[in-house]
Amino acid sequence: MRRWTLVLAVALASATGAARAGRPCEARPLDVSTVRQAMELAERTARRLDTSGADVVVIARAGQDLGRYGVVWSHMGIAYREAPGRPWRVVHKLNHCGTANGALYRQGLGEFFLDRMFRYESAIVVLSAEAQERLLPVVRDNYRLSRWHDDAYSMLAYPWSQRYQQSNQWVLETIAGAMEPAVATRSQAQGWLRMRDYRPAVLRLSAFERLGARVGSANIAFDDHPDAKRFAGRIETVTVDSAHSWLHRTGLGGQVVVVR
Repeated sequence: MRRWTLVLAVALASATGAARAGRPCEARPLDVSTVRQAMELAERTARRLDTSGADVVVIARAGQDLGRYGVVWSHMGIAYREAPGRPWRVVHKLNHCGTANGALYRQGLGEFFLDRMFRYESAIVVLSAEAQERLLPVVRDNYRLSRWHDDAYSMLAYPWSQRYQQSNQWVLETIAGAMEPAVATRSQAQGWLRMRDYRPAVLRLSAFERLGARVGSANIAFDDHPDAKRFAGRIETVTVDSAHSWLHRTGLGGQVVVVR
């Protein structure tokens, strides 16, 4: 396993473009309107989480317009609180801008939404009681969080390969590891997800789009995808939307609750 990192991110890191996932990588300073909208969304999301009765949920944001690929939500993490009345925190994986590496971050809700979002909305999926019980000690523990993390990052990582890992993929592999004590590696986590019928999204990308993405972005690679699927323009990857469907289908999570 590659060297792991857990970063206690601050708002300054988010504002200066130090790391991104599921949203554009920009270095422009945030304006007052952007900060206000992010804080309002964080406050409304916190209120909804407080009334959910949950201690662990999967939370998502819409940082980019991915509608042409049939994707609604761009990025997800795991939100948790230590006890009722305590602040909600989010653990998630972010890509270091301009690089092919990523790291794990622990942030408040305000920081999670503090950027130029495509839509100021959040998506909440309350996990089952069993999943919450198994996942809460994992998200509290830096070492256990990093167990299924790989810093080699590709935004379109193939779900059944260990060459790269993207943000949403890390969430699912971490859930797999928490749910099954025998899962100690990424390969085993992916095997568990296969057995539980996780179905990745299939994005249709032309050869021109694949070439442009690979040449123009350090954080996009396709060499982990099977040649037959790649050359046919069938790019399988983990999306928030496919994760939502899988959580609900397996009973590990409930319906998606949208906060605007």
